[in-house]
Amino acid sequence: MKKTETNKEFNFKLYAVIVFFSMLAALVIITYTTYTSKYIAFHPEQVAKAYVDTAVQTGDGYNAYKNAVISKNSKYGDYIRKYYMYPVIYRDAGYTAEKGTDGLKGFNDDSFKGEKTLGDDGSLAGKVIDTMYPYYQQLILENGWDKYDTVFTSYFDKLVEVRKEVFGDDYMTDEIMFTALESNVRTYGETLTGTEDEFDENTGMQISFKSEGVYQKTYGEDYKFTVNVEDEKDLDLAEYIKGIDKEAFATYGVNAEDIKAAKSFAVKVNCGEMVIAETTVNVIQLGKSWYVDNTQTDTSFLYSFYEIA
Repeated sequence: MKKTETNKEFNFKLYAVIVFFSMLAALVIITYTTYTSKYIAFHPEQVAKAYVDTAVQTGDGYNAYKNAVISKNSKYGDYIRKYYMYPVIYRDAGYTAEKGTDGLKGFNDDSFKGEKTLGDDGSLAGKVIDTMYPYYQQLILENGWDKYDTVFTSYFDKLVEVRKEVFGDDYMTDEIMFTALESNVRTYGETLTGTEDEFDENTGMQISFKSEGVYQKTYGEDYKFTVNVEDEKDLDLAEYIKGIDKEAFATYGVNAEDIKAAKSFAVKVNCGEMVIAETTVNVIQLGKSWYVDNTQTDTSFLYSFYEIA
């Protein structure tokens, strides 16, 4: 697969408007995803399908994890804060995931705000996001989302460097980190799917422009991906538990004895009659709900059936 970085010009004047509507849209999507995830959690084949479908339609393995065991015992966002954001924000304060942030002073304290942070109208924040995008794209093309530890760690370390170059201070919050990452996730998806002309209904300002995406160039203007779940198999529970990543499960707050059952599904992604990608998805039952075992499911195929030039 060809791995290249794509630079995108950022329209700073439109940044504030675009971010507002992007975040509004993201909240709607998150609310819908949370609701549907709770419903489909009772149906293992739907959990497997949702995991793959979320990732394949827009290259969004980030949100696909909401169907996985990584999100079982803590909200997905809280998990990211605990293991990847707080170690950066409180990096000089002795933070550990076990002790938490109580009594610690991190770089999210107002005392770290420099003049550019205090006076930014959104343009500098937009520059940071724009600068981070090629690096995010490179991370995904090289690692996919199965290697989430590499993606989160590398991305946030780079974000600290880029933001300091742009703002000249060390200020950093989880909001800054989420906004940058989720904006890049969205841009990556638009690189694949293309975009349409869109206008703010109140101001008439154009907030997005029509563009042709990688999927359209590769599979045609009217491409449509469908995800099919087949070949359900009950897995031997005792043998399956022996093979789980116990260290990762511990960070999820899940013990081996919590697993009640395990299944596998053959999942295929079709474009018309053509199978363009396929893999095996393992799901486990915890309580009454099912979750994808992201430690034993390979989604690298989702980032190898297309090329970004």
